[in-house]
Amino acid sequence: MRSANPRDQIKLDSEEMREMGYRIIDMLVDYTGAQSQFPVTRALDHATFEEILQEPLPENGSDWRDVLEQFERQVLTTIDHLDHPRFFAYIPSPSNFVGAMADTLASGYNIFNALYPLGTGAAQIERLAVSWLRRLCGMPEDAGGLFVSGGSVANLTGLAVARQIQLNGDMRDAVVYCSDQAHFVISRGLRILGFAPEQLREIHADENFRLPMAELERAIAADRAAGKRPFCIAATAGTTNTGAVDPLADLADLCERQGLWLHVDGAYGASACLTDRGKTALAGIERAHSLTWDSHKWLFQPVECSALLVRDRHWLGETFKDTAHFLADAETHSKEEVGEEMNYMYQGIQLTRYFRALKFWMSLKVFGLGAMRVAIERGFKLAELAESLLRESGNWEIVTPAQMAIVTFRYKPDDGDQALADTVTNELTGAMAANGFAFASSTQLLGRPVMRLVTNNPRTTPSDLRQTVILMGRLAADLEQRLRQNPTAN
Repeated sequence: MRSANPRDQIKLDSEEMREMGYRIIDMLVDYTGAQSQFPVTRALDHATFEEILQEPLPENGSDWRDVLEQFERQVLTTIDHLDHPRFFAYIPSPSNFVGAMADTLASGYNIFNALYPLGTGAAQIERLAVSWLRRLCGMPEDAGGLFVSGGSVANLTGLAVARQIQLNGDMRDAVVYCSDQAHFVISRGLRILGFAPEQLREIHADENFRLPMAELERAIAADRAAGKRPFCIAATAGTTNTGAVDPLADLADLCERQGLWLHVDGAYGASACLTDRGKTALAGIERAHSLTWDSHKWLFQPVECSALLVRDRHWLGETFKDTAHFLADAETHSKEEVGEEMNYMYQGIQLTRYFRALKFWMSLKVFGLGAMRVAIERGFKLAELAESLLRESGNWEIVTPAQMAIVTFRYKPDDGDQALADTVTNELTGAMAANGFAFASSTQLLGRPVMRLVTNNPRTTPSDLRQTVILMGRLAADLEQRLRQNPTAN
């Protein structure tokens, strides 16, 4: 038998691994120190995409240097940089280098974090990380949870627990309530779980874009009178549109009085509870039955890093526990040692689970809670600065003032032409994307287009904001001039 070729064993030799690893680390370090020098957005070269799409299946391998060069040329040149200090669109993901290295360790050691005996230390770290989150938001000691990919899966998992614990799986005539500012993952999650569209009541938000209590209570009473079964309120702690926080304490009181489940989508805003002003805005979040929390947003982790917390950790096992004969030996051993809660395959949707908690644990250990708190508070202050700069410029109407590091605004022509304002506001995102210096996204509030700036990146500077506001003013003025010269385009 001929000697084994390392490639046939799906591995590189040690020197190749070192060389490749050092090269990638150098790339990441160079990038981490220089994000602001990159364009925020990239022009899309469809010819480059077609070149990738037309690649044949690679029967024979290539030199890793050539593959890495192709990655640099065809992937890195076609991405927007969500961790760029002038990326203000959607909800940015600032990330951090320690978290990225933790992902490298988790992947490199191929850590399987689903069954306690197969990844004991990993399970312990995830349990600890969940406990840290629980303590930060004030949930009780009996609370538990797990890390998942993102807010979509976290909300889906939380709603699945609500369905099981509150309804014992019987969805007939059951109704869920949320505001029309809730993220679409709530309606999508309910659809995946088998709820019909009419089983979700979207209540029109109040003037502050929060879930209004009076209208909610009327809707619940009307549904009960019609023979329906209200069972869950899906509140939001930091909406994507405006950063609005639903009245969590009042909602918790209502749920307690009426025997309803309070699910809180805190994917973005829950991190603010590290700060004093965040604790005030989020009062009542600790009373949620289930809570989603994206660490890859305002806790600065690389994607994917989200968590679901529940008030009673046993609810997860009641919802997802199943049997598997091929895992019986390991299950028996782990039950004797720690109980079922450390077998994460029975706490959520996944059996095969990535060790996502490592980057959260490692980042918090390296930087400390104090640094995280300062970085979050900086996000609040940057949004307030952005609002001030927008007001001072005279080009913009503030639609919602700075809250949860988000401010929304729309263009304000001198003559007050609202149709022109709508068109300029609508087209500004495209103009910013083409420019590449900074990027902000748009949405609709009360039927009108608005722009948003989200300032949760701790590496954003006041200068970044000032230059972005100046750029937006110049681009908007150019758009207005073009539209006035060509009224048919408006």
